Amino acid sequence: MIRRLVFLLCAMAAAPALAHVTPPVLLVSDRDAVTNLLAGSKRYFVREVRLTSAERQAVQKETGWAPDEDFYRFYLGRDNQQHDVGAVTFLTEYTIHGPVRVAVALSPDGKVKGAAVVEVSEETYPWVKRLIDHGFLASFAGRDAHAPRPQRGGSSMQGFYGDIIAGLVQRAALLYEAGILKRAHS
Repeated sequence: MIRRLVFLLCAMAAAPALAHVTPPVLLVSDRDAVTNLLAGSKRYFVREVRLTSAERQAVQKETGWAPDEDFYRFYLGRDNQQHDVGAVTFLTEYTIHGPVRVAVALSPDGKVKGAAVVEVSEETYPWVKRLIDHGFLASFAGRDAHAPRPQRGGSSMQGFYGDIIAGLVQRAALLYEAGILKRAHS
């Protein structure tokens, strides 16, 4: 009986060692993502948004995702005339194969200007790279937080990561809508 207990405890202690962590693949730096997605910006500002309880509930109702961060950071770009070019935020989803980190650019009216996958794990890279190569990220341009998600094809894993990316883009648009747009019009 004691042997079984010792074996069980050893097996439980060794379980974390069985998990695998693959190295991250940095596809674009944060700085490059911001400057590329906010082309035409000459000045940049940071705005941190703390969602109220009501704003958190609205986002959760729309997506089923409960915002869990204390605050979300938006990088705002302005042109030479101080007109808003847009905002970029970064969101991450942690999957069994590792994190997927996406930069999402939003125009001043809340529509998606563009998106870039910033970082993935080495394991997910082949699936995400196929999505990028087939223009999946470009399909978000012009959509707002409430638009249906674009269709993505490919293998089941490629589809899974397409859904992850689409969810991150939608969340970013909802965070911008709730934390910046609605407050600006209040």
